[in-house]
Amino acid sequence: MGKRKFDTCFFERYAQLSLESILGEDYSDLINEDRPDLQKPDHSLGIEVTRAMEPRKDVAQELLNEMAGFNVPAEDKEEMERILQSGYGYGLQEGRYIGHIEYEYWRLAQPLKRIIESKVSKVGSGFYGDFQEYGLYIFCKDNLSDEEVRLTMEYTSELQRHLDLKYSKMYLSLIDRLYVCDLREVDRLRRPTKCASHEITRGMRSKFFMQALTED
Repeated sequence: MGKRKFDTCFFERYAQLSLESILGEDYSDLINEDRPDLQKPDHSLGIEVTRAMEPRKDVAQELLNEMAGFNVPAEDKEEMERILQSGYGYGLQEGRYIGHIEYEYWRLAQPLKRIIESKVSKVGSGFYGDFQEYGLYIFCKDNLSDEEVRLTMEYTSELQRHLDLKYSKMYLSLIDRLYVCDLREVDRLRRPTKCASHEITRGMRSKFFMQALTED
């Protein structure tokens, strides 16, 4: 698999691994392509992978500063060495650090509301091609409360309400949790009502991290 700008393949592989591990074999045949980033070969599902981050969350230098202090527990130091050596930090150390390779990936990220507006506009225009269903997978560097997840679902649903092409599922990936939001089921006020929350343990994060580093 070739390198892309900012090496976004790491995140796309991480997304695929989390979906398959948490949601099962329905996601095991996703392949890493473009427009959208993850696709089923039969075009039954296409998932765009993106990221959202508030500009103030620029913490690329924090890892080096902490390592320089030498006050790092042994079990944490091993993970931090992995971040330094690999250039990636997502999934390790509770999301506190950004590796040097992924720095540009996060630096250019838009806040959640703006990235959803952009991605909904693209799917509605046919930018992602012809698929039976579309999904939107968003890496969130900031923690979201259950209420913020609900509001995000409602906002996305309202944005694409009158579009012919729209997302049926939205996946909000936090460091320790994956929210799977079904945007098809709505109540009488047209508000989406179905969202499942799945824990991502430290062991799972380490597994996803190591496997995502491996080129196919």
